[in-house]
Amino acid sequence: MKRAHAMIFLVVLLGSVGCDQASKRVATSVLTETGAFSLASGFVRFELAYNPGAFLNLGVHLPEAVRTGLFVFLVPLALVIFCVQFLRVHQISTSLLLGLGLFAGGGVGNWLDRLFRDGAVTDFVSLGIGPVRTGIFNFADLAVISGVALMLWCARKLRDDSEEEASA
Repeated sequence: MKRAHAMIFLVVLLGSVGCDQASKRVATSVLTETGAFSLASGFVRFELAYNPGAFLNLGVHLPEAVRTGLFVFLVPLALVIFCVQFLRVHQISTSLLLGLGLFAGGGVGNWLDRLFRDGAVTDFVSLGIGPVRTGIFNFADLAVISGVALMLWCARKLRDDSEEEASA
């Protein structure tokens, strides 16, 4: 992997982790004092929640030892293996690197939370209109989703470009 690619990946990863951890610290500090509150006529709601499960409480009912093994050891190991294998590709675009850095940064941000918050992730924001709301999430979750979306977009663009070349 080229040095420039490594730098792009690391800057995005570390930036994602830093923003995630800072936002969780601020949310914990503010929401512990003020309690939950809403903005934009309730569209954005800030409320503190500690999630021992994964996305949308997935795995929350698993025994604690299983959750720990899965979320503290297995998921980070899989993330490292995925990133290393992905970065070994020689023709990797900047957009793909950005997506991978966001994905990995979000994963690392939530993993750090689990290490220092007894296996739980700090969530603090939800969106919605009336009774229809998203689950409560954090910056790391947004980074993971944005990273996956960007990588899928890049993969589709590569596929479309190669199909176009094949038909020409």
